[in-house]
Amino acid sequence: MLVLGIETSCDETGLAIYDSQRGLLAHRLYSQVKLHAQYGGVVPELASRDHVRKIIPLLNQVLTDANIAKSDIQGIAYTSGPGLMGALMVGGAMATALGFALAIPVIGVHHMEGHLLAPMLEDHPPQFPFVALLVSGGHTQLVSVKAIGDYQLLGESLDDAAGEAFDKTAKMLDLDYPGGPVLAAMAERGQIDRFDFPRPMTDRPGLDFSFSGLKTFTRNLINQHRGGDVLPDEQTTLDICAGFQEAVVDTLVIKCRRALQQTQMKTLVIAGGVSANSRLRKKLEVALAKDSAEVFYARHEFCIDNGAMIAYAGCQRLAAGQRNDLAISATPRWPLDQLPSLLPSL
Repeated sequence: MLVLGIETSCDETGLAIYDSQRGLLAHRLYSQVKLHAQYGGVVPELASRDHVRKIIPLLNQVLTDANIAKSDIQGIAYTSGPGLMGALMVGGAMATALGFALAIPVIGVHHMEGHLLAPMLEDHPPQFPFVALLVSGGHTQLVSVKAIGDYQLLGESLDDAAGEAFDKTAKMLDLDYPGGPVLAAMAERGQIDRFDFPRPMTDRPGLDFSFSGLKTFTRNLINQHRGGDVLPDEQTTLDICAGFQEAVVDTLVIKCRRALQQTQMKTLVIAGGVSANSRLRKKLEVALAKDSAEVFYARHEFCIDNGAMIAYAGCQRLAAGQRNDLAISATPRWPLDQLPSLLPSL
């Protein structure tokens, strides 16, 4: 089955062509980072308008890259949530209009299911069942995954997601946008153990997360080292970045090991934008090796929002007979464990 995937949930426009027999044939991604940088964050209306400008040129590019025509497409998958309503509507409108014109099935895909399944695009994908750590700017969740659509939420952030905590801390330090990756890069040059950062909620049972207290600790630390309105000196800034990142990473590692022990599984998948963090990958690999467990993740280009993960996830559901009608589906808030399983349709 030849499926077009469309991702427009936030500030990346991603399109891809996935073939159930040959795998990923083409993918293109346009990032709006430069557009939103001057505002220090995503402006929803500007994001929606930019998706409108970019989506058709990107469609033409992926068709050329895959050496196919529109008429060759057999199904369309688009992100229908979670995300920004206006941005979701752009992808949904494109998908449903094209599906109607070509008389082919269309399906709305859960954005986080796309991330969760992104490692399946690799040459050596994980095998079910596994525990997934979904970690991004908007989500920090631990999920038991028995099959596609068979998800059980084990724990989640009670306040800020890990990626959001990275971005907000970067903003406190007046770092360039997007702040999370900049902070992570600066952390590589800092001293990890200069400051005693807390590891929130690791001293009690459970698999939930909370990063608001860590964020407050970091804000107070920054203020202690300010000179009036002047931010801390460069080395102190680097050391704060390193200590903050280590605290977040350690917290995630502790909770992941706990989730694997609780479920008695030996496979962990990390997905979402923060899964690209090299320190997180390294510490998870080392920690899980002690437990005879293994960690899987997607290549860096598929950690961020992209059309390939939506095309793959949509292809699995379309092949199982699932599809939407031609009403545009846009669900800004959508719990992952509400998704239907593939099994009843097989």
